[in-house]
Amino acid sequence: MAPRARLLSLATSVPPYVIHQGVAAAVAHRAFAPRYPEFEQLRPVFDNAGIRTRRGVRPIEWYLEDRGWPERTTVFLEGAGELFCAAAREAIEQAGLTPEQIDTIVTVSSTGIAAPSLEARAAARMGFRADVERIPIFGLGCAGGVSGLAIASRLAQARPGTNVLLVAVEICTLAFRLDKLTKANIVATALFGDGAAACVLRAGEGGLAEIEASAEHLWPDTLGIMGWDVEPQGFGVIFDRDIPPFAEKHLEPAMTSMLGKAGLTSEDIDRFVFHPGGVKVLQALESALWLGQGALDHEREVLAECGNMSAPTALFVLKRVMDEGLPDRIALGALGPGFTASCVTMRAAA
Repeated sequence: MAPRARLLSLATSVPPYVIHQGVAAAVAHRAFAPRYPEFEQLRPVFDNAGIRTRRGVRPIEWYLEDRGWPERTTVFLEGAGELFCAAAREAIEQAGLTPEQIDTIVTVSSTGIAAPSLEARAAARMGFRADVERIPIFGLGCAGGVSGLAIASRLAQARPGTNVLLVAVEICTLAFRLDKLTKANIVATALFGDGAAACVLRAGEGGLAEIEASAEHLWPDTLGIMGWDVEPQGFGVIFDRDIPPFAEKHLEPAMTSMLGKAGLTSEDIDRFVFHPGGVKVLQALESALWLGQGALDHEREVLAECGNMSAPTALFVLKRVMDEGLPDRIALGALGPGFTASCVTMRAAA
């Protein structure tokens, strides 16, 4: 049997502009209330989101102007490029490697369009080899960090001794839309932040943790729960209000099935680690898996400090769990467009 992939490092990066939630609420009121009578009913979402601060690739004033695809794409390429390089450099350094030693790069991002892809644009700046293999992935949304980790670990296991770099980077604030007078857009304005996470994996010994297994569950007839609408002014967020009750009702059997493929049950998991999509989602996850309200404490802290950054957010939580001391076995999970649940189980390195 081929040796399993090991997580050698995990790094995170956020952009420089801090968005305080109170300021965001005031700016949103100024931008939406005169044109959208329902805004006052939605205003409490800023107070109840469990968020203190978020980070953006541009100061908050930038979002108060109408922006089309060309401007949003330029900002995506600049902002995502900076975050990609910052997170990747730190992850590579933590692993005791140089960029020339990276054999494969998996890039996960669903908040902008880049062709050439982000890792190709960063290659010369980073110093990657000319023969590095590149795997850009689009469309996984909030599940991207977990699904990306699963894909990167399988690539590492398939070629023992090679170094696989995973980078999940999202510029979610580009979804802020002045022209979009909908509840979903107001919720996105109250939740989204920007960030990136990166890690290096290699099959063999050592490292921080061993990737044990991975699985996904796709629910039928759920395409309208989460995702993007592609519109003239940019991406339009799709958030169904039934996400929390759907998760509370359907996650437990899906998780049982995913863990069962690895011969595990929930009782074998010492700590569930989740993407914190929002306070109500976290409460639903705790209820669905009988964790007890408040059990997902690191998730709440990441949400409070960084907001919902989509794909990298679960890896931000994982880093906090690891910094505190990784339990023997954890299950890293996230929900994303599809509607999909993704899960990776890992064990602390001996």
